[in-house]
Amino acid sequence: MVVALAPSGLRGSPWLSFAVRRLGRFAVSLWVLVTTAFLMIQLIPGDPVRAALGLTAPVELVNARRAALGLDDPLWLQYVHYIGGLVTGDFGTSMTSGQAVSEVIGDRLPATLQLALPAFAVVIAVAIPLGLLFAVLTRGGRRRGGELGFTSTTVLLAAIPEFLLAVALVAFFAVQLGWFPVAGNADASSFVLPVIALALGPASVLARIVRVETLSVLGNDFIRTARAKRLPARLVYLRHALPNALTATLTMSGLMLTGMVAGTVLVENVFAWPGLGSTIAQSILQKDYPLVQGIVLVYGIGVLLVNLTVDALLAVLDPRSTIRES
Repeated sequence: MVVALAPSGLRGSPWLSFAVRRLGRFAVSLWVLVTTAFLMIQLIPGDPVRAALGLTAPVELVNARRAALGLDDPLWLQYVHYIGGLVTGDFGTSMTSGQAVSEVIGDRLPATLQLALPAFAVVIAVAIPLGLLFAVLTRGGRRRGGELGFTSTTVLLAAIPEFLLAVALVAFFAVQLGWFPVAGNADASSFVLPVIALALGPASVLARIVRVETLSVLGNDFIRTARAKRLPARLVYLRHALPNALTATLTMSGLMLTGMVAGTVLVENVFAWPGLGSTIAQSILQKDYPLVQGIVLVYGIGVLLVNLTVDALLAVLDPRSTIRES
């Protein structure tokens, strides 16, 4: 007798195939990330413990720290212990402070998310309406001056690096005008300049993408049909045009979110923000490799999770897409 391994409704389902395929890719990518993070210490020239503690550190202290980190064990055994530690939430111990890496990350990650998530919300809230507006205004070659101004401005803003924009914002709005704090996260006003520094470039890029995608959608037959039915312009643009233009926008939004989290490394250092970005910069200077290793792993897992979420949302919004059918 043959035992059914899955309900008949699931066998051959494109949704099941998509889920298995995408989760499989996620698992492989996660393994590559974890292995690369593990090899980070192994590939450092010389003795990483000696480099972290300094040339004048006593030999006994160096040997004790190497034994505590398990660096005297065979490579395969170190890898097994590393994987086992990750499963239990143990990312190792900081070489400089002796504090558990997971505790450092737990203390600093909320501050980074408090900066990256509002910046991402600002990007979405500004870019989508702005891109839709200029697509409507410049459709069919109208308002050439407005199109040129929009394109030139967004290209210029997107080309400015976050850290350079952050320095300019501090110099003008914090130092010269005194409207906002120079550094730290003491109150709500402390968020304004770092969020702008993180959001301005990505919002410019995304607004251009929304405009291009909306212009492409506005030329489709279903838009002409909606207009022939004398639907209000608001419904034509918001109910018919915008949802069909969001596929590429959603893809870019996911990439921008991961990029903005990584971009906090420089912005946090400009504003002395107590997050993972400033922490990883300090740990690199101090040669605190276990801490660098743990933060890189957290950033990488965040990127993988965002990409997985974006793929799932794209499959839901556009069931005919090749994400499900390929």
